[in-house]
Amino acid sequence: RDRRLVIEQAPGYGVVGGPVSLSFHIEDPGQDGVAELSIRRDGGAPSTVVVPLNRSTRMDFPLEHAGVNSLELTAAAVPGELTLANNHAAVVVHGIRDRLRVLLVSGEPHAGERIWRNLLKADPSVDLVHFTILRPPEKNDRTPLKDLALIAFPVRELFEEKLKEFDLIIFDRFRIRNILPESYYRNISEYVKSGGALLVSVGPEFAGPESLSNSALASILPAVPDGQILAQAFLPQLSPVGRRHPVTSGLPGAETDPPQWGRWVRQIGGQVKAGAVLMETPAGKPLLLLDRPGDGRVALLLSDSSWLWTRGWEGGGPQAELLRRTAHWLMHEPDLEEEQLSAEVVGQRLKVVRRSLQAGNAEVKMAAPDGTTRALALTDQSDGRSIGETILDQVGLWRITDGRGVALAVLGSLNPLEMSDLRATADKLQPVVTETGGGLRWLVDGLPALRRTEPDGPQSGAGWIGLRANHQTVITTVRDLPLLPGWLLLLAGLGSLVLAWWREGR
Repeated sequence: RDRRLVIEQAPGYGVVGGPVSLSFHIEDPGQDGVAELSIRRDGGAPSTVVVPLNRSTRMDFPLEHAGVNSLELTAAAVPGELTLANNHAAVVVHGIRDRLRVLLVSGEPHAGERIWRNLLKADPSVDLVHFTILRPPEKNDRTPLKDLALIAFPVRELFEEKLKEFDLIIFDRFRIRNILPESYYRNISEYVKSGGALLVSVGPEFAGPESLSNSALASILPAVPDGQILAQAFLPQLSPVGRRHPVTSGLPGAETDPPQWGRWVRQIGGQVKAGAVLMETPAGKPLLLLDRPGDGRVALLLSDSSWLWTRGWEGGGPQAELLRRTAHWLMHEPDLEEEQLSAEVVGQRLKVVRRSLQAGNAEVKMAAPDGTTRALALTDQSDGRSIGETILDQVGLWRITDGRGVALAVLGSLNPLEMSDLRATADKLQPVVTETGGGLRWLVDGLPALRRTEPDGPQSGAGWIGLRANHQTVITTVRDLPLLPGWLLLLAGLGSLVLAWWREGR
């Protein structure tokens, strides 16, 4: 008896947030009833469902994040199975984001506003909605509304009706005015805590009475203003955490000390209350902070002069790359997670990369396709990565874990065809045997005798099988080759005559 799990149909790609359909069946010939199926997503805790035997089953799974989404399925074993190797199957679906909806609200026109807009519009996957507050409500010059060319700020539509439709909200030098009621700030705070993303880039207004820290957003901001403003040129630097964090680790120009990029000219003082500081001034004052309030994420940039990098001042800097990484971290990009584990197979060599904010070497456990486990040491690279390599000696699915995360690696095929059905059966060869008039014999019944047979005679019998003599030959080519070269034959003939003359002369 051999129960096996067969994947009938599985997609290779899917849209993040949408469902993917998987079709499979548990084949157990001659058996009726149901079987337990264990399902593990992205190496997490397994869940168990009951599915019927020998019948196709279709399940829908939500695609939760971009990148690799792994799904492991294991059919419950039964006593006396031939092997458990085909009770397990894995499916890998690559998640692709359809369009990223970003809301950018600029509190006032300033030199860096167009840089933000251009950086976001340059990404074809971003659907940008941008509003700039050009005419605050307190500015009343008695101009009739019908004569104003400005578009009314759709406050209720953006921050109440369609707030949850945005993947990322950016406040750029936004200040508290009579534009948004306090209830809308609470809506944004709840949106973030329930899984949303918020990026706040501040200027001098953050240190004043109209600061966003005086609104309901204060509960999710990783820092509060301390009232100080540094208005002189300084060189932004990576903090010890920033040198290991995937958002800032390996930024172009950060390889040297000091970094090879241009200076900024203003820093807004802030007191850190939560999260991690990734960038700071030479004096250790925070510049870029990341935090995870609830299920969401927040980034706070305590400077309004990062746009100087894009303008190329003093050589410029990687503002576009920094913004891209920050935005994708805010939207839960797996490749930018602080704690992650990945594995890649090249040839027969497995490379395991573990990311962590904690420095030091590490060790992972590797589960081979046959169920045995072994350890692999990883060496810290001082940039947030620990790397280890080894040679794989078994074909199939390898499962690597560091106690927190799980990575899957495949040597050969993900679900090898040769392991799908290991039962010894004559059914596969019977049609060919019947067509050629041959016979099938089981070695357990003894080795059959071999006989030469004629093409029109029987090819098998009791205790024997035949080797048919077809009496067919095909002449493909004919070549004539001399035994010896002509000059060598002439020398041999002359030598023989000389030898004979010499003997006769004696």
